[in-house]
Amino acid sequence: MARIKMSPTVAYIANEFPSAVEWYVPAEIQELRRRGVRVILCSVWRSDPSLLAPEHRELAKQTLCLEHFNARIFFRMVRVFPATLPRVADLIFRVLCKGNEKPMRRLRGLLHTLLGLYFAALLEGRNIEHIHAHHGYFSAWIAVIVARALGVPYSLTLHGSDLLLHAAYLDTKLGECTYCLTISEFNRRHILAHYPMISPARVFVQHLGVGVPPKNRPVCGVEAISHHPLLLSVGRLHPVKNHLFLVQACYVLRESGIDFHCVIAGEGPERRKLEWLIGELRLWEFVTLAGHLSRAEVDAMYEQADLVVLTSRSEGIPLVLMEAMAHEKIVLAPAITGIPELVTDGKTGFLYEPESLEQFAWRVDQIFRSLNALDSVRRAARQRVITHFDQQTNLAAFGKFFVEQLVKSERRPIREDPVLQQV
Repeated sequence: MARIKMSPTVAYIANEFPSAVEWYVPAEIQELRRRGVRVILCSVWRSDPSLLAPEHRELAKQTLCLEHFNARIFFRMVRVFPATLPRVADLIFRVLCKGNEKPMRRLRGLLHTLLGLYFAALLEGRNIEHIHAHHGYFSAWIAVIVARALGVPYSLTLHGSDLLLHAAYLDTKLGECTYCLTISEFNRRHILAHYPMISPARVFVQHLGVGVPPKNRPVCGVEAISHHPLLLSVGRLHPVKNHLFLVQACYVLRESGIDFHCVIAGEGPERRKLEWLIGELRLWEFVTLAGHLSRAEVDAMYEQADLVVLTSRSEGIPLVLMEAMAHEKIVLAPAITGIPELVTDGKTGFLYEPESLEQFAWRVDQIFRSLNALDSVRRAARQRVITHFDQQTNLAAFGKFFVEQLVKSERRPIREDPVLQQV
C-alpha cells in the first residue's frame, strides 16, 4: 500500500457531506485515511442526521460546515481581504464580466466567492496541502477560491449533471485544477471536446463501484409488495431522474394490458408532482412511491425486483444500475452518456431510446415475457460489475492515484501565501 511521509493534509469539500444518497464519498474518505492522508471534511450545507446511516453520523460531527457561522472567522476574512483580493481578482472578473452566465448566476458566483474566502479563513492554520472538490457544483468554485487564497493546488471529481447540465464556470474550475477525475470515458471525451484549455494528461477516468453480494444470500426487511412482475426504480425524486416519464410509461403499460407493479424508491422535490400524476392517471394500484429506504431495505427491494429501470435525462454511470446488476437483476436504461459503458444492450442488460415511451413500454413487455430465458444476461451483468465496477478494487485504485498525485505535488513549487499567516 502506497503511503507518503508526514501525513499530508487534504481539505475535501462538497456541497453536502455526508449525504444519505452519496455513500461512496465517505468510502473514499476512509480509503484516503487508511493510506495515511489526513482528511479535513468540509461541507457547505449541513446534513440531516435522521437520514444518515449510523456509521456516517460521526463523520457529520467531524465536518466543518459553512452553516456554522463564526463571527471571529468572518472578521479575520474581512481583515485580510485587501491583501487577499489580488489573488482572486481575475476570478471575480470571470464571475462578473466574462462567459455567458445570467445575472442571477453571476450574483450567486460572487456570493460563492465570498464563501470561499470565509472557508479559507476557516481552514487557515490547519496546514492544508491540497484541496479536493467532490462534484463540480458551486462547492468546486469555493474550492478554487480556497486554493488560491491558501496558495495550494486543487483538484475535482466530476460525475454527471455537474458536467452535462450545471456547468456554470466549469471552464475556470477545470482550468485551475491540477487534475480532474471523472467516472466515465464519455465524460472524459466530453471534457476534452468542450474545454480545450485542459490537457488530456490532466483528465483521468476513475470508475465508482459497488459491493457484490454473495449469491443466494438471505435478505429480509421488506415484505413482498406484489405478486405481479415487479418494476423497480431507485433514485432521488428529482427532475433529472425523470420519474414523470416512468409514471407515464406505467400508464402505457396498463393501457396495453401488461401485468405489472412499479415501485419507486426515493424521496425528493418531485414527490407532489408524481403523486398528482399517479392520481390523475388512476395508477395507485399499479405504482407505489416507497419513499426513502435504508441500504438494507434497498437491497431487499432488489431481491424482489424482476426488472430495475432507470429513466434519467442525464447520468454518469449510475450506481443504481451497478447494484441491480450485482444482484443479477435485469436492467433497462436510456442509451445516454456513460451508461453503455456498463450496460451492453442484450448482453448485460437492455437499453432504450431516450424519451421514447413506446420503445420503453415495448422493452418492458418483451423483458417480462422472457424473464425465464434471461439467465445468461443476469450472469453477464453480475460479472461485468465484478470485473470493472467492484467497490473495493476501484476504491483501492482511487486511493493509490490520489496519493501518487500528492507525491507529485510535493515536488512542484507551490505558491507561498504570507497573507493569511499574518493573522
